[in-house]
Amino acid sequence: MEGIITRSTGIWYTVRLENSSRIECRLRGKLRMKGVRTTNVVAVGDRVSITIESGSNTGLIAAVLPRHNYIIRRATRLSKASHIIAANLDEAWLIATLAMPATSTGFMDRFLITAEAYHIPASIVFNKYDIYDNSILLSLHLLSELYSGIGYQCYFVSALRGDGLDNLKKRMAGKTILLSGHSGVGKSALINAIEPGLKLKTGELSALHEKGKHTTSFAEMFELPSGGFIIDTPGIKEFSLTDFDRKEVWERFPEMRAVSMQCKFHNCTHTHEPSCEVKRCIETGTISRTRYKSYLSILNDEELDINDWD
Repeated sequence: MEGIITRSTGIWYTVRLENSSRIECRLRGKLRMKGVRTTNVVAVGDRVSITIESGSNTGLIAAVLPRHNYIIRRATRLSKASHIIAANLDEAWLIATLAMPATSTGFMDRFLITAEAYHIPASIVFNKYDIYDNSILLSLHLLSELYSGIGYQCYFVSALRGDGLDNLKKRMAGKTILLSGHSGVGKSALINAIEPGLKLKTGELSALHEKGKHTTSFAEMFELPSGGFIIDTPGIKEFSLTDFDRKEVWERFPEMRAVSMQCKFHNCTHTHEPSCEVKRCIETGTISRTRYKSYLSILNDEELDINDWD
């Protein structure tokens, strides 16, 4: 039988079969022992084939069917292993907040270029619109102009008050969408606001650090009345990149990709070369200095917000 992984705890996996029933499964030994560079052989969203264990109401995952995409990050700060967040996605949405807690542009950019690398359309959902004062709202609209100008869809929503939820619901219909972001940005609260019947657990912010506490401990896929699926994920402290060739990082920045053919050298890294069109666009303001700073940070493999989150 074939089905889709809807829940992963690391040992047991919930598989939604083609008849919409669900069965708890373990990995077959040979599949578990295969040499892989990721910490997880199977991820939420994977299509798998299973067999029923003799004399039991549980199953064994016999094979992972080919993925048409997935989104991945480095497992931990110092690890060489990767972790697959989810597979077979129609879209990836970064849930971001400008306060309580603040999402850095560096974090946003690493998420977005990872989605670009794995050919997953990405959007930014700015949550907690109801709590921002005028100065934060100004920053929010400037950020939205920046990312919308590059080509990313941006939404302003409030999970608490309901602002902007109708637009999200329309976009979700019939699709499999990943929600990701820091702990405390309101991923679970947003899902509850969209589909109240799910009643996901939500948490509070640390009063001292204004950082979120983990309320989701593993990835899980939920079915929506519209026919689509939404994947809730544990909060990510930092989004460390993996499996990137430094020479190709700039290709994942759409605004750099659009002008790079005008550089003097075909292998331009857009850092020190003369007659670089990307650098000229930065000087004229066509390309954001903030985005270029993220690009340089990635080339130098600098980590984001580690001291704040440890």
